[in-house]
Amino acid sequence: MGSGTTRVVVGEFIKGEKNPKIIGVGESETIGLRHGYVVDGDALLTSVKNAIETAQNSSGIEIKRAFVSVGGVSLRGETSSGSTIISKADGEVTNLDTSKALQDCEDNLNLNNKKIIQTFPLSYRLDGKEVLGNPEGMRGTKLEAKALFITYSMKHLEDLISVLAAAGVETIDAIASPMAITQIALSERQKIVGVALVNIGHQTTSISVFENGTPISIHSFSIGSSDITNDIALGLKIPLEVAERFKQEGVNEDFSKKKLDEIIEARLYDIFESIENHLKKIKRNELLPAGIVFVGGGANILGLEELSRSVLKLPSSIGTSEVFGNSKTKLRDSCWFTALGLVISGRDSSGYSGGTLRNLFNDLKNAIKSSVKQLMP
Repeated sequence: MGSGTTRVVVGEFIKGEKNPKIIGVGESETIGLRHGYVVDGDALLTSVKNAIETAQNSSGIEIKRAFVSVGGVSLRGETSSGSTIISKADGEVTNLDTSKALQDCEDNLNLNNKKIIQTFPLSYRLDGKEVLGNPEGMRGTKLEAKALFITYSMKHLEDLISVLAAAGVETIDAIASPMAITQIALSERQKIVGVALVNIGHQTTSISVFENGTPISIHSFSIGSSDITNDIALGLKIPLEVAERFKQEGVNEDFSKKKLDEIIEARLYDIFESIENHLKKIKRNELLPAGIVFVGGGANILGLEELSRSVLKLPSSIGTSEVFGNSKTKLRDSCWFTALGLVISGRDSSGYSGGTLRNLFNDLKNAIKSSVKQLMP
């Protein structure tokens, strides 16, 4: 459920095939969601129902359960450290020890009305020495861990789950939108050497940085492609619909291309400045060999790659997908990558938070039933 568009993808996994067969899609304009959180439950429910109905009609399947992505301004990646004393008498590190160390990392977080969506161990130290890889099976006395926790506003998550429940859909799991997109847009090599995935959405932009195959940072900004559209509409004094077309296709002979470029570049500079400041904060500015990969509806803005290379001093490219080979389909547009990534994530959700969220979903049942009654016409 993006702030601009709600998208549903129905996929089928066939034995022997690496990628899913997409058997149904649906989309509708999102109303009632701002910067990733619900502001009008009734309006959002209508948007969700419309997208689901289209996907059901095209796939011939009734949708009762689904994976949902979460994004927007309350999505954060938070790093924390923790430690534990090795439990076995002979000092051998076991899965219990790594779990305890990670639990201590979590306990040291200040969650403050936030929910952990996913957890990624970043590094371990055994008796003060760095461990390369998994420490299990090694021997020592004290195990230290550092981990990245992807968090999301508990209230925002509850609201999203309630709207889906009102639409008759049970949430199987919630997955951070950058992690869903990663399944589609990034290669393992890119994630190992160092890469930033930037998703320019309708109202928000997120950046996810990967190294050694693991996310090391995730952050969201309250600026998106709709801000560029608004600037063009104001600067050229044209309707929003025309401004949106000019943003992606360029102006016609009645308007100045130079002025359009200046308007677009001014707002892109704001986005790039936010990206640069974040990369400096995590000490990765100009230090990502695989550069920056842009996805989302805003990735189609004219001149984005060239300006990014100039400002950020990093290789820049628009995210592409190999899932569909050379087939010409609207699903090749990166604005679909989040929904497509959810389908692939659903094939093997063991790396996600199913167990973590299960208790939350149980706790929410009564609250959701009450919310559903309020949302129903």
